[in-house]
Amino acid sequence: MNKFKLVIFDWDGTVMDSVPKIVTCLRNTARDLGIPVPTEQQAKDVIGLSLAKATEVLFPAHLHLSDELVAGYKAQYRELDVTPTPLFKDVESVLKQLSDAGMQLAVATGKGREGIDRLLNESGLGKYFVNIKCSDDAESKPSPDMLEQILREQGIAKSDAVMIGDSQLDMAMANAAGIACIGVSFGAHSPAQLQQHTPLCVVDSYQQLLQVLTTPLAALTRQHQTQPAL
Repeated sequence: MNKFKLVIFDWDGTVMDSVPKIVTCLRNTARDLGIPVPTEQQAKDVIGLSLAKATEVLFPAHLHLSDELVAGYKAQYRELDVTPTPLFKDVESVLKQLSDAGMQLAVATGKGREGIDRLLNESGLGKYFVNIKCSDDAESKPSPDMLEQILREQGIAKSDAVMIGDSQLDMAMANAAGIACIGVSFGAHSPAQLQQHTPLCVVDSYQQLLQVLTTPLAALTRQHQTQPAL
């Protein structure tokens, strides 16, 4: 068994296929307020930040509209936009297998507490996670604050933990915290973008992730070292 004792998951674009909805909601919010609409990639690039920070980054010329942007986005996400946000294939099956294998599972997300608690309850996945950190608990990604809190509270050494995420923010946060990371290719950023932050690997599915997490770390590290640089 891999030596990881703690596996920390991002949520949006990693556990839940919510990137399209977030992008649509951010763009519709700008459109409703009559300010320049960000491109799809610009919207993707702020996924993982706290909502207030994301609006600052996307709309630096409109900081005076911060409250309206936050309120507008929340209205879009909760009530107005109907883009579906399913879990990615095999998520629950893999979480159960990892948990049954004795690994602790946690979440580090840019969502607020109300949002992540609601989604954990609606999805039925809350039972698998021993620790949940969100934008209400810690500094926004890519600060290592969320990860450092989880490690401290769970009593886990950095060398025994790994971060799973779909964005460069997730990878950079793991790098800053000094823990290993694994990218997933089906979220906000491409494998090439994720590889800039030297993850152990980038996987294309939850079944691949399960295989990686149950591969002896020494073998995984050797495989990573022999991969050509992008």
